[in-house]
Amino acid sequence: MNHKEFTDFVVDKIDDMKARDIVIIDVSEKSSVTSTFVVCSGNSKRHVSSIAENVIVECKQADHAPLSVEGKTEGEWVLVDLGEVVLHVMQDETRDFYQLEKLWQ
Repeated sequence: MNHKEFTDFVVDKIDDMKARDIVIIDVSEKSSVTSTFVVCSGNSKRHVSSIAENVIVECKQADHAPLSVEGKTEGEWVLVDLGEVVLHVMQDETRDFYQLEKLWQ
């Protein structure tokens, strides 16, 4: 799977779980760690965790297991590091506070 196909795969899996306000940010010029951030919102702690869990399961099945996962227990902001793509699933308040889109675009 090339980079665009993998990014689309991740977006498709979060869309399956009814994630909101999906934004794809190219950070390849600004980060040596990853190429793309995918940022989305969930409605509650449980929803945020479920979105992340779906991506983790689907990526493992596609032989692309996450390098690390942070924040899944808390459910405010879950970061799923998939190497070339880093997924950020956040509740609205957390997303408004950290403003990743503004910071990285």
